[in-house]
Amino acid sequence: MAANDQSGSPALQAPWRFASTRWSVVAAVGQGSSPQAQEALATLCRLYWYPLYAYARRRLASIEDAQDLTQEFFAQLLEKDYLQAADPNRGKFRSFLLTAFKHFMSKERDRAQAQKRGGGRAALPLDFQAGENRYHREPSDHLTSEILYERRWALTLLEQALGLLRQEFIGAGKQQLFEVLKNTLTGDGSAEPYAQIAEKLSMSEQAVKVAVHRLRQRYKELLREEIAQTVATNDEIDDELRDLFKAVRSQKSQTGM
Repeated sequence: MAANDQSGSPALQAPWRFASTRWSVVAAVGQGSSPQAQEALATLCRLYWYPLYAYARRRLASIEDAQDLTQEFFAQLLEKDYLQAADPNRGKFRSFLLTAFKHFMSKERDRAQAQKRGGGRAALPLDFQAGENRYHREPSDHLTSEILYERRWALTLLEQALGLLRQEFIGAGKQQLFEVLKNTLTGDGSAEPYAQIAEKLSMSEQAVKVAVHRLRQRYKELLREEIAQTVATNDEIDDELRDLFKAVRSQKSQTGM
């Protein structure tokens, strides 16, 4: 059943959201869990593959090697035996993913490169062209591969929450309201003054303030829900949230934003 946000807008049920989506459920894949947990893992991989690809691109000189290694890693990750060997120990999915990938890359360096990777495995549908377009917009090489991974992870979470929020407003027939108000979420000074927004939407300035407050509150709720999918317990959400904003602040300071 769809949830309602504080403004009364019905939430749309996205196709990749589950009744139980925590990493604690996904981690059970290594012990031979249900198809739902396997599906949840595949979903997390589809959502968060790009930060790992950005890491590989920063580490490797060859674009093709970065793409092949990323694809092969996820193909193996989605196999129960590989996940069991990786031993996630119910930690954060963000940390597990990078640690497992580093281990995978280390093993792959010792293998012959002539043999085509991924033979017989179902490939995760990764849009590497879109990934390359995104990578070319990343800051210059002063960012280490680890910092770049953390930054992209944080921005991916923010983008996921924003996408869900947009879907809710569209479902409630309030897309225009969302498009006008969305810049108020960033706090970077890009939003129009409330008086101008009120005139554009034929609302009172006070009504705009209330709408912005509700928008921000719902955005925070959705962001926490997205984070909850990638940690083992609710107690870890606040820690992950702090790490997220630390990564975003680090990006702004290093890019002069």
